[in-house]
Amino acid sequence: MNRALPAIASIRASVLAPLVEQIDRRSGKTDLLLATHGILRSQLEDPYAMIPMARYVAIFEDAARITGEPALGARLGTLFKPSDIGPIGVLFSISGTIRAGFERLAKYVNTVQSATSSGVFEEEGNLVWSYRLEDPQMWPRRQDSEFSLAASCQLVRSCFARNWRPLEVHFEHLAPRDRSVLERIFRCPLLFGESANRIIVSGADAGRLYRHEDPALSAVLERTVADLVGQTVPGDSISGQVRTLIGIYLGHKPITLPAVAAELGTSVRTLQRRLSQEGTSLRDLVRETRRTIAASQIEAHVQKARIAEVLGYADSTVLWRARRGWTR
Repeated sequence: MNRALPAIASIRASVLAPLVEQIDRRSGKTDLLLATHGILRSQLEDPYAMIPMARYVAIFEDAARITGEPALGARLGTLFKPSDIGPIGVLFSISGTIRAGFERLAKYVNTVQSATSSGVFEEEGNLVWSYRLEDPQMWPRRQDSEFSLAASCQLVRSCFARNWRPLEVHFEHLAPRDRSVLERIFRCPLLFGESANRIIVSGADAGRLYRHEDPALSAVLERTVADLVGQTVPGDSISGQVRTLIGIYLGHKPITLPAVAAELGTSVRTLQRRLSQEGTSLRDLVRETRRTIAASQIEAHVQKARIAEVLGYADSTVLWRARRGWTR
């Protein structure tokens, strides 16, 4: 589990470089697009420059519109290389198993971008990698979601097995009219309108040993990435960490005080006390997350039964009963 939430959600400007290259090839509107969102092309050349995450998401959505390619993010994800995210990508590439690679990706994603929840957990013997931007106001964000998941699959294929395919891929946005490009890229069943973006990896694939790591090299890279984390990520509140776990597990694992406390390495009593000091509780945080996700799905006219399933309710009746309590 990992979460980073600085005062202003941000992402390294260099991640826009491949996107800008595509727009340069297809139109002469690159500089106009960047300027519209307050970004200078020169910022993309600075490996340490950061830009607001909201601007990045908006630029990506506009780029898909300008190029006339709805699945632009997913297609760019297939071109992704480990070096595109620096030391964390190299760490992924030298990992002995797919599980270890995703665990490192989740642990260190905040060296590249903030305000992001990512995590790895087990479900029915399989590995689940979850990715979600924290701020619900950053919407629509289809391009970022599809890019991130396609890039993650490409990392696996380039570092472990070229013909690998996930068991399933989940997206938080609704299904596009044409899924054909996504189906060709992911080569597995696709689910839409989920509580987070997820890649489901079979337990056998996740645990298969592909290589023996060089412990010395791994240690050096881990220290390098840890130093980057220390430079870019301030201390996080306990409620922020709990929100992250809720976003990762909602609809997939029971969210209970003992389970959350165990995940955070603390006692139930300490967790309750610290949440109380921040003026909240696990119940309040779960309700807040459910309310946020439900609001966007209701606005998009998703069926009640589907919303209930995504939010972990037994059925739509239970969901609607809970929803009445949200407005009190």
